[in-house]
Amino acid sequence: MNLILIGAQGSGKGTQADLLSEALGLPHVASGDLFRKASDEKTELGLQAKVYTDRGELVPDDLTVAMVLDRLNMPDCAHGVILDGFPRTVAQAQVLDKGLAGAGKQIDLAIYLNVPREELLKRLSGRYICKANQHVYNIHSHPPKVPGICDIDGSPLYQRPDDTGEAVQRRLDIIVRQYGGHGVGRSMHEDPQLLNYIEPGFPNPVLRPGMVIAIEPMVNMGAKETRVLSDDWTVVTRDGSYSAHFEHTVAITDGDADILTL
Repeated sequence: MNLILIGAQGSGKGTQADLLSEALGLPHVASGDLFRKASDEKTELGLQAKVYTDRGELVPDDLTVAMVLDRLNMPDCAHGVILDGFPRTVAQAQVLDKGLAGAGKQIDLAIYLNVPREELLKRLSGRYICKANQHVYNIHSHPPKVPGICDIDGSPLYQRPDDTGEAVQRRLDIIVRQYGGHGVGRSMHEDPQLLNYIEPGFPNPVLRPGMVIAIEPMVNMGAKETRVLSDDWTVVTRDGSYSAHFEHTVAITDGDADILTL
């Protein structure tokens, strides 16, 4: 059986994967663990990946795929695997499907762990790990008995660079900012321009009866960056992750606003 656990960092994929691994007798393969092991061993791929993880950024597809496929070819994965943190993008999923199909296998089940953003921030920014054996603590929910020291092996605890508050905020920032909503009138796109997010200090547009506006939020499963294809119109995520976008056209009246697109 081949399982995939899907969810943001801090959603509990590792904890649930360990429980499933013990219950099913399947290896738990976490892309993050592969990155850290390769970095500690100073392999070529590991050093390349470390540049991104130290900045709190997602590791590019080519590096991630190379590491994971090497791991899946090991003998202990012959009867199945529990994947944690992979695949993260469409490109990774396609490569994984192709690799499994070549061995007569497939993904049997995908499980999505949905956790509120506020809880993710609390979990991740409070996470500390022991240097010796990677035992995980959280200063909010599971603190060590002695601050800074692992209860199990007595080694020092440290916080990974990608678990600092600033890095966590960057990683969870999935709102696309290059595009936004707008007014609709004689032309399809008119003032006022409407942000898809709250920007402290940015003046709110004044909405008056008679105006018609388009509200167009866009969020990504991966990083927020996007790119425009060669047709100068189609927008896709830069890292190949899935994106969600919807639009409502709203008429502003003297009373309640009328949603015209329901």
